[in-house]
Amino acid sequence: MKKLTYIVLFSVLAFNGYAQKAGEARADKQYDRFAYIDATKTYERIAAKGYKSEDLFQKLANAFYFNSEFDKAAQYYGELFAMNAEQEPEYLYRYAQSLKAIKQYDKANQMMETFSQKVAEDARAKNYAANKNYMEVIKKNSGRYKITDAGVNTKYSDYGSALFGNKLVFASARDTGNFSKRVHSWTGQYFTNLYASEVKAQPDKDTDSLGPVSKFAGRKMNTKFNDATSPAFAKDGKTVYFTRNNFNDGKRGKNGAGNTYVKIYKATWVETPEKDKKKDKDGKVSSEPQGEWSNITELPFNSDGYSCAHPSLSADGKTMYFASDMEGTRGQSDIFKVTVNDDGSFGTPENLGDVINTPGKETFPVITDEGELYFATDGHPGLGGLDLFMARQNKDGSWKAPINLGEPANSPKDDFAYLIDTATRKGYLTSNRDGGNGNDDIYKFLETRKLICEQMLSGIVTDAATGEILPGTKVTLMDAKFNKIGEVVADDKGYYEFEVECDTDYYVRAEKEDYETKEVKVHIPAESGKTDLPIQLDKRVKVVPIGGDLAGVFGIKEILFDLDKWNIRPDAAFELEKILDVLNQYPSMKLDIRSHTDCRASHAYNDRLSDRRNKSTIAWLVQNGIAKDRLTGRGYGERVLKNKCADGVPCTEEEHQENRRSEFIITALDQDVKVPVKK
Repeated sequence: MKKLTYIVLFSVLAFNGYAQKAGEARADKQYDRFAYIDATKTYERIAAKGYKSEDLFQKLANAFYFNSEFDKAAQYYGELFAMNAEQEPEYLYRYAQSLKAIKQYDKANQMMETFSQKVAEDARAKNYAANKNYMEVIKKNSGRYKITDAGVNTKYSDYGSALFGNKLVFASARDTGNFSKRVHSWTGQYFTNLYASEVKAQPDKDTDSLGPVSKFAGRKMNTKFNDATSPAFAKDGKTVYFTRNNFNDGKRGKNGAGNTYVKIYKATWVETPEKDKKKDKDGKVSSEPQGEWSNITELPFNSDGYSCAHPSLSADGKTMYFASDMEGTRGQSDIFKVTVNDDGSFGTPENLGDVINTPGKETFPVITDEGELYFATDGHPGLGGLDLFMARQNKDGSWKAPINLGEPANSPKDDFAYLIDTATRKGYLTSNRDGGNGNDDIYKFLETRKLICEQMLSGIVTDAATGEILPGTKVTLMDAKFNKIGEVVADDKGYYEFEVECDTDYYVRAEKEDYETKEVKVHIPAESGKTDLPIQLDKRVKVVPIGGDLAGVFGIKEILFDLDKWNIRPDAAFELEKILDVLNQYPSMKLDIRSHTDCRASHAYNDRLSDRRNKSTIAWLVQNGIAKDRLTGRGYGERVLKNKCADGVPCTEEEHQENRRSEFIITALDQDVKVPVKK
């Protein structure tokens, strides 16, 4: 991209030149005034004659870098570092970016390692250190788009787009048809104007088609300098915000150094009076809107001393996002937001902070109706040039770390001006990637898979015994380390819901009066969707029935035995302590203890083994104070298996273990008693 829509959105670093030959002196002057095309030609001719200096290669490499000709930038940065490897850290970063653009990623990473060592506190260095596997992340995010040429491109730059009704509105440096064609010395192209093309919806196709291109807006928006780029239309269709050179009332605004920056302007739609509207041959007024964009005013936070550009409005129209190098900018340009008040006034711009902005360039922000912020940057790890990223906002207003969109949305060159219809997942982006028609081209796309895996964890809380729904249950979501993430109360249908991350472990705790608190571990799959986690709660107070299984009533685990053993294991002793406690609470309770084996060995042997297990279980309870006349029992061998594991059936050791057990059946109790459950 001819940096930042053919306008000066950031200040170019000042360079001290040597007293060199006149040709280089002229080039220096052109360089400092941003006339990079002419300066580059001069520098190249000097270099071709064998003239070499650090200053020459710095300026030549930068000139190509600023114009996104990264292959040549990499060549001359290479020459620079060959002359003297000790350069300012910024040259290391630019060299790395240029190397990425020609897919020399290993060498680019070497430059980034050196850059990080020299300026460890630089946000770009920190990003690199924290994301050294960024190519793996990009690879994971790749392959989600079907991209084709939009069909409206020329050999000139066509870039940036917005939807206005059924029209795609974009900026273009194509021949405007004027007798006097103004050419920008930085880019060597005509100044830009807004154009539009009708979007012809094709629901059954990957992308929609675009109709013939025509001029959009009138002379009040399109002046003789770069005009009306990056439009953002209000929901009512009667207000548009756009970027334009500092040009008002026929006068070009400049700063103290004579440079013209850019500003964000506002225009309103003024309908043509009915009597003046054009009519067709039948005398009927055309159905096409007739009027013009007028009442053009600049926004109050603009300045002659810095640039503001690329406005984007939130879905409710109450917040504007834009790019600027105003005071407080971290790098060459940052993304800011500002409140749009109901009366049309504006609040104070706020920098989005270090999570989004870097010492590099952040530009072309677009906020969707889903609250996702898309923007272009060369400050976060990418494929080279400007890469497209997306970031989501946390509930507290802070931002989550930006995510690279991957290929083919991104390329080794500049990729920017992302626009998507969140309903159809169709959209447009701009790129100067190889294979295009001109310098920058507009591409249309279909997003086939969302960037972020989206999962909802939900379920219904019920009574474990009756199935009755339990509204009002408090449900808490915790991470794998039991840190609380969120808390909800189940609705009148017992339903709860949490937004969760994919491929992540969580714990869910359910609490309700008169019920035992339950905590469940759940793993969320790695693909988008909905995870259902019903929760069944046991009452704290239960009826103890005659003939009931005490272990089942109280949630006590069965007493298990090792293969061919009948001794009480430590884990079994722990469960027997619960049985003991219940028997002590209810002296009238009597138990019939039933012990079992698995199917292995003979029936006779298993009968004897289960009998020994029964006796050892009873003996443990008697030794711990329970009267022997309260306990009866016998061994059942392998006659009452809990599962399929009969003779000849292949089973795992875990399945056989289920059958080596003792059970506790209540045979006597003075009356049905309601008792609190102890686990």
